Amino acid sequence: MTHGPWEEADRDMAWIYQDRAEAGRDLAERLRPLARPRPLVLALPRGGVPVGAEIARALEADLDLLFVRKIGAPGQEEYGIGAVVDGVRPHVVVDWPRARAAGADAAYVDAIVAEQLREITRQRREYLHGRPPLPAGGRVVIVVDDGIATGASMKAALEAVRQGTLGGRPARLVLAVPVAPPDSLTELAPECDQIVCPHRPDLFMAVGAHYRVFDQVGDDAVRDALDQAGRRNTGAGRAGPA
Repeated sequence: MTHGPWEEADRDMAWIYQDRAEAGRDLAERLRPLARPRPLVLALPRGGVPVGAEIARALEADLDLLFVRKIGAPGQEEYGIGAVVDGVRPHVVVDWPRARAAGADAAYVDAIVAEQLREITRQRREYLHGRPPLPAGGRVVIVVDDGIATGASMKAALEAVRQGTLGGRPARLVLAVPVAPPDSLTELAPECDQIVCPHRPDLFMAVGAHYRVFDQVGDDAVRDALDQAGRRNTGAGRAGPA
């Protein structure tokens, strides 16, 4: 029995992962049927990187970053009214009813988008030395984070990948997260072909509540994960499926 496009999972078990690496290994076992041809794992920095690194290692997949930046409301930066996603062509999603209710107009949104694109450029230079995204066209693409709460930023990310902003439309688009509330998964289901989420508690407090260790992921950890993935895959078809 399945629930929409996502796999059967323990709905009510109060599960706690030791850390993001353990969560990544759990997901990797569930994603093994997708290991051939070589998939592309896109991790959302920074929390999604340790999870995605374990998946990429187990599946012998390519690992890259998918940069998503929230568009916050005027005077309430944590209140998201949209998101901007990096790519060959940056993708912007705005919830205009919410934006207008929060006092944001088009000029405000344009200014925040420009600011967030500058930050994405800085992050890409910091983590990837300015390297453009690995092409996603025609590949199995697995988008990974350490968990989902509302899903607003992830929805923008999936929409961007699905529409081909990373160098073409994927052959199959998979969302893989360790934990998320069922209603968020329902909203995200139309944006992808498959959702792999082992734990979907009806009583959802916060992503970090499902980990024993949920420390901030540092820049060095992101760079190390990408460097290790690059060394594993050198000469092994990083720019496309094997």
